[in-house]
Amino acid sequence: MVLIVIKTKILKVSRKSIKEAVESIKNGGLVVYPTETSYGIGCDATNPTAVKKLYKIKGRGKTKPISIIVSDLKMISKYGEITDRVRHLVEKFMPGPLTIVIKKKKTTLGFLSRGGIAFRISSHPVANVLVKDVGLPITATSANLSGAPPIYDVDEVVRTFKSRVDMILDCGSLKGIAPSTIIDMRNGKLKIIREGPIKSEKILKEVRQFRKKLPFQP
Repeated sequence: MVLIVIKTKILKVSRKSIKEAVESIKNGGLVVYPTETSYGIGCDATNPTAVKKLYKIKGRGKTKPISIIVSDLKMISKYGEITDRVRHLVEKFMPGPLTIVIKKKKTTLGFLSRGGIAFRISSHPVANVLVKDVGLPITATSANLSGAPPIYDVDEVVRTFKSRVDMILDCGSLKGIAPSTIIDMRNGKLKIIREGPIKSEKILKEVRQFRKKLPFQP
């Protein structure tokens, strides 16, 4: 596999560098940025060319879906179906390290996933500002090579992705929180895909509380 060598900008996080990152993403670039878990790689999730580059630099199989970060429910509702159950869980656990897989609207973002679409609202201020200022969903895949563990230290990010991405936003060493909890809500029932910082028991409790509020049991 041949990779195109890119001149990577490595910038300390600031208002100016975030603004540059926003412009880079809007122009189809790849930017490594901090999230509430590990460093992630962001690109315009609606740009198939940018997403293709992302798969390539990670060495990720094309059948493996890529999750996204959105600014709010209004943004994700353009691409996926938000049920009352999903809305309830978003209100309880987001912004935060919970990723929810929902039904994808027809002809929407097929290059990210053939099935549903996985999204979260980030609680990290940099990730949050980034997606708001881009004005479109950005990819939230962890900044690592496929099969490798998440990266929390910026020096390791630089060693791994210098000359592969357009920009690295340097936020130093992150706390090392496990990757986000992933749940699938496509069929109306909760399925735990990956246990993470938000424990499944806590999520199941909220689902039960929501069901009790319904006038009938579907």
